[in-house]
Amino acid sequence: MNFIQQAYKGKNEWYHWVLTIVLIFFGWQILGAIPLVMAAAAKSENLSQFTEFAENNFMTAGLNKNFLLFLMIFTFFTGLIFLCIGVMYIHKRTITSLITSRKKVDWKRFFYAFFVWGIIAIVMSYIGILLAPENYIWNFKASPFFILVAISFLFIPFQTSLEELLFRGYFMQGIGVLAKNRWVPLLITSVVFGLLHGANPEVAKLGQITMVFYIGTGLLYGIVTLMDEGTELALGLHAINNIVAAFFITTDWTVFQTDALYIDTSEPSVTWEMFIPVFVLYPLLLILFSKKYGWKNWKEKLTGKIVEPVNLKENYKILNDIETE
Repeated sequence: MNFIQQAYKGKNEWYHWVLTIVLIFFGWQILGAIPLVMAAAAKSENLSQFTEFAENNFMTAGLNKNFLLFLMIFTFFTGLIFLCIGVMYIHKRTITSLITSRKKVDWKRFFYAFFVWGIIAIVMSYIGILLAPENYIWNFKASPFFILVAISFLFIPFQTSLEELLFRGYFMQGIGVLAKNRWVPLLITSVVFGLLHGANPEVAKLGQITMVFYIGTGLLYGIVTLMDEGTELALGLHAINNIVAAFFITTDWTVFQTDALYIDTSEPSVTWEMFIPVFVLYPLLLILFSKKYGWKNWKEKLTGKIVEPVNLKENYKILNDIETE
């Protein structure tokens, strides 16, 4: 069975999907946000100030940067827990089926992508610093930096795992089962993934052109997932991308405002650095993965039809017959 077909291992009536989505929203946006809202409220002198904090994604709430980052990640952690609950108890299937088509999660794939993209991201960041050193300030402060590194490596993977398992896992499989093909879920999940990042502060600063980067990144993760029949590579890529973004370079206009090694003081502008990953590095990365993992039949993998496995149909018929007796 391929990756999208894993959805057939569970219950797939429309209300199973609606209930799970509502559950995820509750865990992610409501329950998970309670500690963040309470911390911001404690810093607020009145309702108008709290509203101002909320409008700025709580970046101006006066909270310790590391504590704020942890509270933001906590919302994703609760969302991830509720996603798992929905898959196990509403759809009645395993978490493994949400992650991969393999019998068990291939952590070697995760760490391979993690280290490859980590090296590339750091090298590209250093190139940017070397080309325009006047735009960067060395910001190393031992105590907050090492706390930031610990938070980044221990907790940011929860944030990226929710996004990947929600878009490249749950929605990719659900839309694939509904559309009966691969290209529709690839395009929809990539575009929606990009558009949801439209609320990030850098989009307000740089304009809608940044959607090229976000949608392009969503396409990369989607292509990798479909070609590799699992999310392990995408999970590794996304995790290290956000980890490096958190601890290496920060600005006062991006979603991650942290005690990073460097502060970028340049005026926000659209530069070549935004398009190099999408049009150069991502294709090279796909070539690397395809060589290492022997990817073939690209057209079929990315656009082919999705059908329900016959053996599963027969098994469900037998189970239904037993239940009705």
